Amino acid sequence: MYFLTYQIQTKEVILFTSTTKKQLKRYIIMKVKITIPTSLNEITLEQYQRFISISEKNEEGNFLQLKMLEIFCRIPLDVASNMSLKDVNEITQSINEMFAKEYKLQTIFKLGNTNFGFIPNLDEISLGEFSDLDNYFGKIDKMHNAMAVLYRPITDKSKDKYLIEDYNGSITYCDVMKFMPMDVVFGAMVFFYNLSNELLLSSLNYLEENPQVQAMIDKHNSETNGDGIHLSMLSLKLMLEDLMKFPNYNLQVLSPS
Repeated sequence: MYFLTYQIQTKEVILFTSTTKKQLKRYIIMKVKITIPTSLNEITLEQYQRFISISEKNEEGNFLQLKMLEIFCRIPLDVASNMSLKDVNEITQSINEMFAKEYKLQTIFKLGNTNFGFIPNLDEISLGEFSDLDNYFGKIDKMHNAMAVLYRPITDKSKDKYLIEDYNGSITYCDVMKFMPMDVVFGAMVFFYNLSNELLLSSLNYLEENPQVQAMIDKHNSETNGDGIHLSMLSLKLMLEDLMKFPNYNLQVLSPS
């Protein structure tokens, strides 16, 4: 992150001279220290959830740029609206570009004084973990719950191997996960998309080699009006794009009115 000290005219005050009784206009000037993130490691999941929630209800680009400054740079709206057009455009564009980058899975990250680890062996995922993950993953407003399934405090570590706490429900750490960095969140999301894609491809290959099984599935889908497994990969792709839609969201460059 980097800091920018900004001098902003915030209020007009009308004064009267004691002799001429003429009005004099004076302005209160204040200096504001702005913190501008330079990576998604400096943006939390809670901030992202808050911005997406607002953006879904407001398509007007200028307002969203002001909300970006308020949420990601912690600048009050009245201060943000008094910033120069050039600075607003540059800051919001730099934030926008961070979301357009590719992110990889981070198996360990630190939050406060605690090291959190990704589930070490997905082959041994419990029914409870899988059920909760299936319920939460894919929903922005529940993403902190999903991350609380995937990441838990490390209890023991030796070189590259580690153990994490037993799973006792996402409620244990879901509030804590609201403060996890977005680069870790996006890395986990992309990892699961790729993993699910591989599993679906494997399933499709199996069905091609066993047409009798495919025939049974087709019959079931026709009876239940289902779309079938062939649309699953498309659904996964659309889900990931929807969850990571920030970079290409309907955000316009602020322009003079």
